[in-house]
Amino acid sequence: MEYSGENDSVQLALLSLLLVISGVLVVRASNRDRRDYRRFKKLKSTRKRQRTFAKWLRESFFLFGGMTCVVLLAAYSFVPLVTQDALASPPFAWIVSSLTGGFATGFAIGAGIAVLALLIVPVILLRKHLQEVPTVGDIAALLPRTRGELIYGAGLAINAGVVEELLFRLGLPALIFGIFGNGLIAFGVASLLFGLLHIYQGLPGVLGATLLGILFSVVYLLTGSIVVVIVLHAVIDLRALVLIPLVRGVWRVHQVAKLPKVTPAS
Repeated sequence: MEYSGENDSVQLALLSLLLVISGVLVVRASNRDRRDYRRFKKLKSTRKRQRTFAKWLRESFFLFGGMTCVVLLAAYSFVPLVTQDALASPPFAWIVSSLTGGFATGFAIGAGIAVLALLIVPVILLRKHLQEVPTVGDIAALLPRTRGELIYGAGLAINAGVVEELLFRLGLPALIFGIFGNGLIAFGVASLLFGLLHIYQGLPGVLGATLLGILFSVVYLLTGSIVVVIVLHAVIDLRALVLIPLVRGVWRVHQVAKLPKVTPAS
C-alpha cells in the first residue's frame, strides 16, 4: 500500500506513536522490569510477594490497556486492512485456498487445541513423578508458592491474555500497517515487540515469547477472532501460573515452603 499527499502526515503521526510505544515497552522491559524481577526473586515473605503481584497486575492492566486504547483510536481503520493484506500474502493465501469454507478456522482452532493439549496433558499425567518443572525462560520465581498467591497467578494470566492480545495482535499490527502497508511485517514486528516484553526472563524467554507471538498471530489471522487468541494466551499462562503450582501441591501451602525445583531451559 502506498500513501501520498495528506497521508504523509498520517504516516508520520503513526510512526511517532509507534516509536513512543516501542520505546516505552523496550526501555521499561530492559530496565525497570528486569530490576523489579531481580528484587522479586529475593523475596521470602508471602505477603510481600502478594503485594508485588497486585502491583504488577494493576500496572499491566492500566499500561497495556491504556496503550491499546490510544493505538486503536489512532489506527482502528487499519484493523481490517492489515488482516486482509496478511491473508493475501503467499503463505496464508495458500492455506486459505487449500482449506476452503470453514476448514481454515477449524484448522487454526484444532492447532490451538493440540498445542494446549501438549502443554497441559503431560503436566497432569506426570504429576506424581514431577520433581522438576522445565520452563522456557527464567520464570521460576513467578510461580505461586502458596494458596494465597494462586489468585494473583490466575489474575496475571487472564489479564495478560486480554490486554496483551488486544495490544499486540489487534492494535499494534494495525498501527504498523498504517506506516509500512505490509501485513506480514506488521504482525512480525508486533510479535518481536511482544518477545522483547519478556526480556527479564533472559534470551530463552524472549525467543519463546516471540514464537508464541507468531503462533498467536497465525491463529488470529486464520480464525479472524481476537477472542480465540485471548483465550489461548490466557490458558497457556494459566498452565504456568496456576496448573503447575497446583500439581506441585501449592493449594495445601499457607506460607512459603520448599517445593520441587523449577529448571529454566537454557
